[in-house]
Amino acid sequence: MRRVVITGIGALTPIGNNLTDYWTNLKNGVSGAAPITKFDTSKFKTTFACELKNFDPKDHFDVKEIRKYDSFSQYALVAVAEAVEHGKIDFDTLNKDRIGVIWGSGNGGIQTFQDQMMEFCSGDGTPRFTPYFIPRILVDIASGIISIKYGLRGVNFCPVSACATSNTALIEAFNYIKWDKADMIISGGSEAAINQSAIGGFSSAKALSTRNDSPETASRPFDINRDGFVMGEGAGAMILEEYEHAKRRGAIIYGEIVGGGMAADAYHLTGTHPEGDGAVLGMVEAMREAGITAEQVDYINMHATSTPQGDNSELIAAKRVFGNHKSLSVSATKSMTGHLLGAAGAIEGIACVMALKEGMVPPTINTTDMEPDFNELFDFPMGKAKAKEMTYAMSNTFGFGGHIASVVFKKFED
Repeated sequence: MRRVVITGIGALTPIGNNLTDYWTNLKNGVSGAAPITKFDTSKFKTTFACELKNFDPKDHFDVKEIRKYDSFSQYALVAVAEAVEHGKIDFDTLNKDRIGVIWGSGNGGIQTFQDQMMEFCSGDGTPRFTPYFIPRILVDIASGIISIKYGLRGVNFCPVSACATSNTALIEAFNYIKWDKADMIISGGSEAAINQSAIGGFSSAKALSTRNDSPETASRPFDINRDGFVMGEGAGAMILEEYEHAKRRGAIIYGEIVGGGMAADAYHLTGTHPEGDGAVLGMVEAMREAGITAEQVDYINMHATSTPQGDNSELIAAKRVFGNHKSLSVSATKSMTGHLLGAAGAIEGIACVMALKEGMVPPTINTTDMEPDFNELFDFPMGKAKAKEMTYAMSNTFGFGGHIASVVFKKFED
């Protein structure tokens, strides 16, 4: 079977606008949560989120590009540019017919849609939409823009599976390379949903934390006092490449993808199955494809959004799959980054790759009163990173609609 390796990484996150800063702050347990600056939150139940810090689109794009691209597309382009730079990729020396883009987003241009509709409703009823309105809001447009920028003519599409989206994108990219339909694919996800529509909608669904007096400690996965997730924004990009193709061009290899599992809870519109049925299927399938047993998994970056039902169902699912596996390290990096919705899997997959590469498990922060039924089940590094030699790591993502996507990463060995 064709091996699929990772030869470039880019990160634009609430705790770092590049890979180095993101990984450093993950290891150090830095929270990205703070009061929202993007709009007036005085009438909202939740007034904080994990926004990007010191990000100005004018540092990356000209005025015309800013008019053309919604923020989620801008974030995608910035993260991909870093991944391409790290990968030392000169596309003009490669066969662009065999290089594709599979890029995900759960909400696409929700900011553009909101802004244009508010402007229309507050006016005299005369449509004055920007000619870029439709392309800015399309969920697939970031994938198209990336391919246009680099002239890549291979497979190009956008899977959408809510908060499982970017893991779904990574699995699809993995498959297309494995099936010999591409030699290299840019994959990942981006999200820009810190606005009135998304905050208001998720708040009405009782999904968001309302710990407004202490935003930095609000995301507390597995804690008995958790009260909901914290919204995040940003992008994560990976360059996936067939191993021999990467080797021929002398690429630096960060890690390897060896398995992916997708399934469905088939249970509820927004809630996870209480016994984690879909999660079990996704994790088992990912390990089956990777050719490994549960005992070989060293680390799981859990979906763990800090919602009461969601965290418990995932822990129950993990217990069903891994048993009492005290040497299995488990953490939830959303405690630092917040929940990037469709981009969550991308930045959490990056965390897995870096954990394997450096032998360092990123921690969970803010969790002080662990769910008692699971406290002794696994190894839960809390507050600070833990040094550990590892070979396999798993990243879990679950989305509204019951979507499940789990990816298994392997430490690269030539």
